[in-house]
Formats: sequence, structure tokens, C-alpha cells
Amino acid sequence: MEIAERAVQAPGGDGADPWTGFLATPVDGGGAAVLVLAGSSARIEDARCRLLAREGVTALSIQWFGGPEQPPGICEVPLETFVSAIEWLRTNGARRVGVLGTSKGAEAALHVAGLHDGVDAVVALSPTSTTWANVGPGRDGTARPHRSSWTWRGRPLPFVAYDGAWTAAGPEGAPVPILGWYEQSLRTFADRVPAASVPVGGRGTDLVLVAGGDDLMWPSLRFAGELAARRRAAGLPVRLITRADAGHRPRLPGEGPAAPSGLFRYGGSPAADAALGADAWPHLLDALLGAGAARTRGHGSPAAGTPA
Repeated sequence: MEIAERAVQAPGGDGADPWTGFLATPVDGGGAAVLVLAGSSARIEDARCRLLAREGVTALSIQWFGGPEQPPGICEVPLETFVSAIEWLRTNGARRVGVLGTSKGAEAALHVAGLHDGVDAVVALSPTSTTWANVGPGRDGTARPHRSSWTWRGRPLPFVAYDGAWTAAGPEGAPVPILGWYEQSLRTFADRVPAASVPVGGRGTDLVLVAGGDDLMWPSLRFAGELAARRRAAGLPVRLITRADAGHRPRLPGEGPAAPSGLFRYGGSPAADAALGADAWPHLLDALLGAGAARTRGHGSPAAGTPA
């Protein structure tokens, strides 16, 4: 499908930070749109936007920290920033809007869907069921003491801090798996976990959760299972797509392997991460395009994963 693309920006206001972004639009139009959020890389996901636009979904990715007039780290980021991007898509013709987030972007996506009724679908890749402390400095330039990653209407959300007693294992200078840090922090600050629970959206929000069992960044398979259980306990449907040998960075069909990191071990393998993305792909499109729309576009009936 032919697509058009351009840079976009918004001035902020009403609690939102200013943002810049990349928009890819199917030339044939269509009423479905998605806000695409990277994790802690602060990357604008232009390639993923193009991929989705070729499937008939208008795709916008924004820089949501580290930009002008934004926090330099993921520290007390206003969730209104994401709401402003969702409303921008609505104002520009979208009739159905989803949010696709990876890692910290998935954490943000789930919170926005729980607090704002304008989200029709959430696709959460390698999600968390717990709200975490900041990753990097806040507007004051410091990373300590720990603060929430997010604010809503000017108030920080409850969060779980990181246990400062944790130390990484392995050769000095080698990429580090930090899964154990998150697991230890959950044990150390267990009393904070209930208040820091991530919401799972309401009846009007389709939810797709995607997680690998070899995630070495945080226990996303455990987290996704907890999110799915909350959703089912509320009597709401959820699709949970998992693969035991995949890591933290599922790759969608048409995307190459994720770039290697000199800092972190993400787990999985290029083949397993691609296989998880392929399993999730029909569910992802079905949620973003709306019931049955992905099938009429020739993608077949979603069959992979564990829909419920």
C-alpha cells in the first residue's frame, strides 16, 4: 500500500509537554490510527510507523522524553502528553485510535488507557503490571531520590522503587541482564506493589499483550500474565501471545533483528523474537483496525497465541 509521511509537532498545554513526531499515513485513507511508543530509548519509531501504515493504519510516533521542554529521563512524564497525541489523531480524522507501546512505552500505554476514555485498543509488547520509579533524571537534572515515572493531572502515580542493594553479575564491561534487579525490587518493596498496579483498560478497549519467557530486562511474561488475570477477573476479553524462548524485543514481520546493545542483555534470539512478533501480528492488526477489519484486508483469522 502506498503511504505518505511527514514530521509533526504539537505545542503542549493542558498538562502535556510539547512533542515532535513522525506520521505515516496510508494514501487510500482509513479511519484507524495508532500512537507508537518506544521504550527507554526515546526513539521515534519511524520504521514501525511505515510498516503499520502499509497495513492501513495511520501511525504516529512521538518523542516523549529527552526533547525540548521535556524531562531528560523517564521521570514524572505527564501522561497528558500521550493524550494530546491521541487527540491530535482524532482531530486529524481518526475514528479508531490505539496505542502500541514497547516496555516503558507499554507501561505508559496501559496507564493512558486506564485514565483516558479515548483509547480503543492497546498493544503492549513486553509490558509491566507494576508502575516503576524513574529511569534517568527529572526536570531538576537529578535521578535521586526515586520518583514516579509518570504524573497525571500534576500528581505522581504510585510506584515501586529500585533496590539499591542489587548488584549485577557477570564480567565487568559486558552487557548486563537486569531482570534480577526488578525481581529483587518487587520483593524488597512488596508493600508498595498493590498501589502501583498498572490498569488494564475498560470494556471499550481491546487489549493485546505480547511477552517472551526469556526476557532478561524485566519479567514481562509474569507481568503479562498478571495483567491478563486482572482483565479476566473484570470480565473483559484479552489476548495474550507468548513464546518461551523470545526476549524483551519482539520484532514484527518486515522488521529486521534489533540492534545489539553494549549495555544490556535483552534475552531471546533474532529467530525467537521474530517468531513472537509473527505470532502477535494478526492479533495486533485485528485490535488496531477493529473487529474483522484485519481479516477483510487478507490477513486471515487470528489463530496464534492465547486469546481469551
